[in-house]
Amino acid sequence: MGLFSSHADEALTKKDDDRKPGSSTKKSKGGLPTHAPWTPSTRAPPRKTLKRLGIAVAVALFVYLFIQGMPTDVGIRDRRRPIYHNDDVAAVRGRPGTGGRKVTPTPGAMPKLKPHRKPDRPKAPPPPHEDEDEDDQQRPLVGQEVDIVPAAGGRTFDGPILFRKLAATLQAISDTQGYQAVNKNVLFAAASLKSASVLLPMACEMGAELRSYVHFALLGGSEIGMEELRAVNGIDESCQVIFHDGRPDYAGTSTPARLKKSSARALHHIHSYMHPQAMFVDVSGEEEESLLGGVRQQAPVSGIPLIELPANAHSHLPWISKLDSSSLAAWHKVNFEILIHAAPKASGSLTRLLRSLSAADFSAGAVPHLTIELPHDLDLATKEFLKGFYWPPARADDPSLPSQLTLRHRIPRTRLTEEESAVRFLESFWPADPQHSHVLVLSSQVELSPKFFHYLRYTTLEYLHSKTAQLQQYDTRLLGISLDLPTTYLNTSDPFTAPAPIQKFNKSNKKSSSRETTSAPFLWQSPNSNAMLYLGTKWTELHALVSNLIELQHSSKSLSPFFTDKVVSKRYPAWLEHALSLTRVRGYWALYPGEDTARGLATVHGELARVPEEYEREVERDLIRDSSRERSSSRAGGGGHLMESLDLPPFSEMPLLLYNGNPTDLYNLDAFAADYAYDFRKAVGGCEGFTSEELSPRADMGDLFCFRSD
Repeated sequence: MGLFSSHADEALTKKDDDRKPGSSTKKSKGGLPTHAPWTPSTRAPPRKTLKRLGIAVAVALFVYLFIQGMPTDVGIRDRRRPIYHNDDVAAVRGRPGTGGRKVTPTPGAMPKLKPHRKPDRPKAPPPPHEDEDEDDQQRPLVGQEVDIVPAAGGRTFDGPILFRKLAATLQAISDTQGYQAVNKNVLFAAASLKSASVLLPMACEMGAELRSYVHFALLGGSEIGMEELRAVNGIDESCQVIFHDGRPDYAGTSTPARLKKSSARALHHIHSYMHPQAMFVDVSGEEEESLLGGVRQQAPVSGIPLIELPANAHSHLPWISKLDSSSLAAWHKVNFEILIHAAPKASGSLTRLLRSLSAADFSAGAVPHLTIELPHDLDLATKEFLKGFYWPPARADDPSLPSQLTLRHRIPRTRLTEEESAVRFLESFWPADPQHSHVLVLSSQVELSPKFFHYLRYTTLEYLHSKTAQLQQYDTRLLGISLDLPTTYLNTSDPFTAPAPIQKFNKSNKKSSSRETTSAPFLWQSPNSNAMLYLGTKWTELHALVSNLIELQHSSKSLSPFFTDKVVSKRYPAWLEHALSLTRVRGYWALYPGEDTARGLATVHGELARVPEEYEREVERDLIRDSSRERSSSRAGGGGHLMESLDLPPFSEMPLLLYNGNPTDLYNLDAFAADYAYDFRKAVGGCEGFTSEELSPRADMGDLFCFRSD
């Protein structure tokens, strides 16, 4: 009975409390089961966790209420850097951090296209929202490129500029070596379709010459396709021109300011890939001002010679397509001046010459500066004519244009000597840049054709600046370019007949038909005082020669007969004798036109020719009626057709004559020049002991007068 008492139960309970939880329930040895295992009660969560959860809920509720309370009628400000915004808008707003001042936008990067991927077709810009105020419409918003107030004419878009079609064609011209500063690339650019129709035929003609890589870039705001442009102008695969689409996106709806800026930026990118040696644009009045303004702004920055073609350029300047890229690169470098020596008592001849100059076509370049050497005795008719004479001719209609006329009136009343006459005439001109500045010498008895200036520009660019001329060094031999074809030699006693052109033969021993003409240009070792362009480098050498001769004359008791004997007739001015000595001692030659060409360039009125003032006392008759020198008293016509058919062969295909008219070649010409230089030094004296290096040709003529180099 004691085992089942209450005290025994309490003792068992305490033992169960000491058992480990999780032990299995077992039966006692007496067969009675024990109590179930003890399980601890669940603990209450800590108070910190509840606090954090409450804070998170409160913050989320605050953010939700803040967002719900934000206004929805204010657009999001786009603080990205703007590109190519309108200058007026940029000047008013400014950029962040500029204080509202006007800042020139930084150009965007050249667009790049993936290979074999067609550029995206531009879409129309989104229309402005009617519920936005004017300021919001001008501010760029996220999701749209720009919203602006509509402008007149339907051209409203003024957003950032992208050239979606330009990269592909520029990256494809690597074979033209456009990455080099000097190459064979020439660029024609147009925005107006009318201007494109003028430039494209000239571009194709230039490409057909195969002397340059010719490119045509369509800029501006036209929406015509490039294939349609080619079809409209009759351009097929035979046209050797590379086309580029330099129009911006949204070209048809762009503002004029955006189109102007896009033209400038397109030219910038074109220059980076192409480096064109010259660029042609149409200034006849058909071209868009946005293109002209853009390229005129960018071309000087990029160093591109910009050639502005006048109206009817295709017919007035047909020869320009025959020039290569090297000649066109020197278009603005070549500079001419005109020097006229007026004879006494010859007012009629001077008036006729000046009128022919005023009627000349100077659309091929800048109007030359004109210098007139007047005698002391100036008749009344000449004075009255000069009062109303304007130079350049356009100054008669626009007096604000600067005058380019210089009149030099001699003070001494006495007649000039040979030395004084030569010095006074040669001092009338000095080239600022001898390589590019040249002088056209005219006598008062000459009448010029309206196209004479085109001929001089064409021949100068071709024979001095073309790639062939530079490789063959034509400039080292060429004394000048004559407009007149003399009918007598310099002694005026023997008639002169122009040589026949050199016949070229092909492989089958047949005469080539490339130059089927009996009148062709030729090279002659004879200067000219009637109408001839003298190169600046040779003019400076002539100065040095005359200067040294005068010093020799004054320092010597008597000159050698080598210097006193005359080869040139006294019907020509005294300085021409010195010019002939220069050609003979250096082996120079002058370029003379063929008979047909000369007839369309100048007319020499020999019936009114007068003896030079320095020789009047030595010639019996002042007035020389030499009918043999009068070829035509009427002005030559058809100058345009003359320039269109004019062919300029290389010097190697021209006949070469000595000063006396005997045919020769380059080898014999050098031999004659060496012999004449030897005789020249012997007449001067004091050249013994000089080495061959010390006697090599020098620009100051020190090798002829035996001056040692400092």
